[in-house]
Amino acid sequence: MIETTTESIDDFLTSKVTDQLLTDVERTVRAAAAAEITPRFRQLASHEIEQKSAPHDLVTVADKRAEEFLTRELPALLPGSVVVGEEAVAADPARYEEIRGAAPVWIVDPVDGTRQFVHGDPGFCTLVALALDGVVLASWTWAPALDEFAVAVRGRGARLNGRELHAGSPDTGRDLRVATSHPDYTTDAQKRALLGLRTDGIAPRPCGSAGLEYLAVARGTLDALAFSWELAWDHAAGLLLVEEAGGAHLTRDGQPFRITGGNALPFTAARDARTAERIRGLLSGGA
Repeated sequence: MIETTTESIDDFLTSKVTDQLLTDVERTVRAAAAAEITPRFRQLASHEIEQKSAPHDLVTVADKRAEEFLTRELPALLPGSVVVGEEAVAADPARYEEIRGAAPVWIVDPVDGTRQFVHGDPGFCTLVALALDGVVLASWTWAPALDEFAVAVRGRGARLNGRELHAGSPDTGRDLRVATSHPDYTTDAQKRALLGLRTDGIAPRPCGSAGLEYLAVARGTLDALAFSWELAWDHAAGLLLVEEAGGAHLTRDGQPFRITGGNALPFTAARDARTAERIRGLLSGGA
């Protein structure tokens, strides 16, 4: 059993999150997409698409088979680790508790942006994050139709296609560009909170793939996001990207977002701490 202390996390980063592991995971993520996702892009048959809990919540054969691929391959790269994937949790919600367990956990969203994938839009990606004791240590974001691969490691920065990512700060004198939750994902209270963004100086728009919205913040082409749900596979990889690119994230009570849950929602991630605090304040005032 791994001790859940800061020292053990630092030791784990040094001893386990090696350049070889980073390379092996990237290779595995690319292989999963090449085998199970990209051959089906714009080639899906109607029987390969299913509706889950709501009309906007779709799953395809690509989601399922890519997650099976990653669930088979990732633990072999790090003995003793476990996988928490979106589709496995849909079948057995108790699996989600492994995020809060003592073992290193791979958090997997095989196709983030399934709606876009189904409609032939290239704005989808595969998300993998490695966490220990609720702390995200490394993440991989692969958008195969866009040929963009982002990697982040805690304390070591973030890169997109091998080049360092720096979120920077928004330019003064223009509206802040903010991606927000789709209304179908929000409660009435969260809708009221998000209305706080309907003010001068803010230009909100509905979000697409969460993983690609986080990447946009990390690369400085989006100023912030405001999301109202906390499923870890949507957020773990991107939150680390934003952090390691110099950005920040805050929940409505002023605390950083926790992948283990219990967050005050909605929350924000932004290019810098000042922008995160501004968006947080608007979300709190809108309740």
